[in-house]
Amino acid sequence: MGDVLAGFHAAWEFESDSVRIRYERGIRTPKLFQALGERLVPLAALEEVTLTPGRRGTVVLRAVPRPGADPLIEAAAGQLKDAYDPYRLVLPAERETLAEYYADELRGLLTESGPVDRHLVTAPSGPLQFKAYDGKAFFDGTSVRFRWFWTGASTAKWKAGDQSFPVADLGDVEWRSPDVLQGHLRLVPRHSANERPTPPDQDPAAVVFGLGYGPVHESLPFAAAVLAAVRDRRPGAVVSSAAARRDPADIAERIRHLGELHEAGLVTDEEFSFKKAELLAEL
Repeated sequence: MGDVLAGFHAAWEFESDSVRIRYERGIRTPKLFQALGERLVPLAALEEVTLTPGRRGTVVLRAVPRPGADPLIEAAAGQLKDAYDPYRLVLPAERETLAEYYADELRGLLTESGPVDRHLVTAPSGPLQFKAYDGKAFFDGTSVRFRWFWTGASTAKWKAGDQSFPVADLGDVEWRSPDVLQGHLRLVPRHSANERPTPPDQDPAAVVFGLGYGPVHESLPFAAAVLAAVRDRRPGAVVSSAAARRDPADIAERIRHLGELHEAGLVTDEEFSFKKAELLAEL
């Protein structure tokens, strides 16, 4: 479609085979959206589009991802509050007719539904790190490291020492939102499905959240990136870089559009160079 629909905190750009979601950087924009920046969502990753009344004179356009298509949504496991949902676009009620038009257009392009066996939406890129209550977590793309804080870590974790977990040894990632009690991030080793989990504060494979520690905008993208790396290493997973390559004409168009944003002062020199290199790497 090539059109752009702007709402509060985000804008959706409709492409022939995807929706590009750009999030604002304003102080009122949820920090999770600011951390995500921009996401390219293939239409094959979506199974439904809804339009519902919102609060205080707004309407909400929402794309519903297929189960397993997005590592961020898979890691969140239904724990995200509506305000943090990256697939919601909130618009003024007077734009409802326009929103309904785009909703109908999108529905007409969706041809698949149901669970998928691989991620179709790219995970947040690394390296990533965040501070938990009892330690600091690092992820470099191949392994996760936990470095304990003497002020917060339990005796069990201190005795175990700082930890390093190669992605190849992991089977899953468990994220419990810091907005609830006992929020944590736990790494689940392969072949341990039947083992009774240790309490997170005693488990050297987990870091515990707390007030101001492990916030959603830091810990959830981290969990999603690790989960994506784990899934990519499953038997039968497609990891060939050729599968991720895009049409050169599409890349050229994206770079042209990026140049226009740069000339208009909407992206910095550093952002332009980084994104251009990222696009060229997809060839």
